[in-house]
Amino acid sequence: MSVSKPGIVFMGTPEFAVASLKAIINSGYTVKGVVTAPDKPSGRGLQMHASPVKQFAVSQNLPVLQPMKLKDPEFLTALRNLKADLQIIVAFRMLPEEVWSMPPLGTFNLHASLLPQYRGAAPINWAIINGESRTGVTTFFLNHEIDKGSVIFTEETSIGENESAGELHDRLMETGARLVVKTITSIAEGTAKTTHQHLLPTEGELKPAPKIFRDDCRIHWKHDVRVIHNLIRGLSPYPAAWTEIVTSKGEITTAKIFAAGMVNQPHSHGPGTTETDSKTFLRVAASNGYINIESIQLQSKKQMSVPEFLHGFQDIAGCRFL
Repeated sequence: MSVSKPGIVFMGTPEFAVASLKAIINSGYTVKGVVTAPDKPSGRGLQMHASPVKQFAVSQNLPVLQPMKLKDPEFLTALRNLKADLQIIVAFRMLPEEVWSMPPLGTFNLHASLLPQYRGAAPINWAIINGESRTGVTTFFLNHEIDKGSVIFTEETSIGENESAGELHDRLMETGARLVVKTITSIAEGTAKTTHQHLLPTEGELKPAPKIFRDDCRIHWKHDVRVIHNLIRGLSPYPAAWTEIVTSKGEITTAKIFAAGMVNQPHSHGPGTTETDSKTFLRVAASNGYINIESIQLQSKKQMSVPEFLHGFQDIAGCRFL
């Protein structure tokens, strides 16, 4: 079945999804409704805040559904009444079959990796943490298995040696938006061709991209400098790599590190040993070199450049990173 201008229901929550929704509207497609997460309390006073997708949808006068449960009969009825030809998912939750099987043209998802690599919740972060030089975006039809449906299109891009997850996120957000429009057009014209993921060429074993937890973010200074560098940039700006700091007085605090460079220089220092002039630079010994810290945030403090940090942290001499 093909429809020249299919009516679309869009499902997404964060800023990453807004770019795709904008691109769909700017391309002249009719969005019959938007499904996003319920409003949540956040910030000082825990005031209720709408998701970025809801905020944009409201600005465009689009109907918005915010189900707590995707199998709720009232939600399913409301969704069915929108009479979508096609559903598009960008950074949303796992859908039950009752939802993804509803429209006649199917439901496709935009995923921020080159499937079948990096299936899961955090593909951008894990690609950088694992030191990949290339990644991309994929559109695929949903089926019963998470991120395993038949692929429609992919678009590949390189990852910069010093690129952070935040920077790559913004690039893939725009690339993905264009791929979403390309996919809609192909489906509408009846020219979309799909490929089962097990038929796609892959290099080496498949790597997952699971949800990231606090323990995944801890820096281990005994590791190779490149491993640490990749961890820092792969978690920047969120949730951010972290470390404990022991002062010369034996006091322990924690700090997040948002940006750092590598210094490949042999040394005899123990992992976590610091070197600084107390004014302009701070570097920490790893197994085979140093991590030159550029941006840091002490617990309960604001994010700072290293010169700002050194100006306010008078006990830096002799401290050690754990």
